[in-house]
Amino acid sequence: MRYGEIINRNLERGHFLTKQGELIMSMLSVNNIEVVYNHVILALHGVTLDVEQGKIVSLLGANGAGKSTTLKACSNILPAERGEITKGSVHFDGQNNEGMQPTELVKNGCIQVLEGRLVFRNLTVEENLLSGSFIRENRAQAREDLDKIYTYLPRLAHVKDSIAGYTSGGEQQMLAMGRALMSRPTLMLLDEPSMGLSPQIVEEIFQIVETLNKEGMTFLIAEQNATVALRYADSAYVIENGRVVMKGNAKELLARDDVKEAYLGLGEEGRVNFRDVKYYHRRKPSFS
Repeated sequence: MRYGEIINRNLERGHFLTKQGELIMSMLSVNNIEVVYNHVILALHGVTLDVEQGKIVSLLGANGAGKSTTLKACSNILPAERGEITKGSVHFDGQNNEGMQPTELVKNGCIQVLEGRLVFRNLTVEENLLSGSFIRENRAQAREDLDKIYTYLPRLAHVKDSIAGYTSGGEQQMLAMGRALMSRPTLMLLDEPSMGLSPQIVEEIFQIVETLNKEGMTFLIAEQNATVALRYADSAYVIENGRVVMKGNAKELLARDDVKEAYLGLGEEGRVNFRDVKYYHRRKPSFS
């Protein structure tokens, strides 16, 4: 079984038809959710998005816009930070996530790679990878999967006996992804995979995402680096102040001058200053 291989599901669960009549599986549906922290702080205001099976979807926005909260709502880890969904719903693979434990979601195929390259710093790289197979009953098979992980992430093969805390930032990000792969997910939620990494390493990580996607894995990626995220994504949502303000085909969004100016800091004359970008945010037109 290849990583990201999609098992045929009951077609009565989580599907819809396009205008052309083509059957499309909606692997993840976020329906008008509101999220509150500490029973007071409203972080998300009616966020709605869909992640189709076999696609890469980017969730773009500035720091504090609500990207991480959206992903944590999808993976049901909000309670760990005193957060809760107070309105709306999240469905993964046609099932309502309400009341599910995060471990149950992982067993069902949905896993999140948290922001910040969180690894077990005192364990070796290989021990970290094996820890990602905790839900697996067949331990011998998990060992065999290590070879596949090293094929996808060859950098890790060279440092497999190294203490994780002494590896580079890029290697730690790949390790966090490899550990997630050990659970054999069908949907991976990636939170800020480019944070603090060099452009070369960022490209390498997104190329890994592209390879896994070609083998069937679905991705929802929260990312501030809109340029690289849009180049690799099929579609994208832009979130500001806890609200989705824009959505569409990633390549079309990347080609639009108004999007470049508002979200990438580039206008027809080249880079614009931050003050102009802030002003443009206030006067930008609405998007479908």
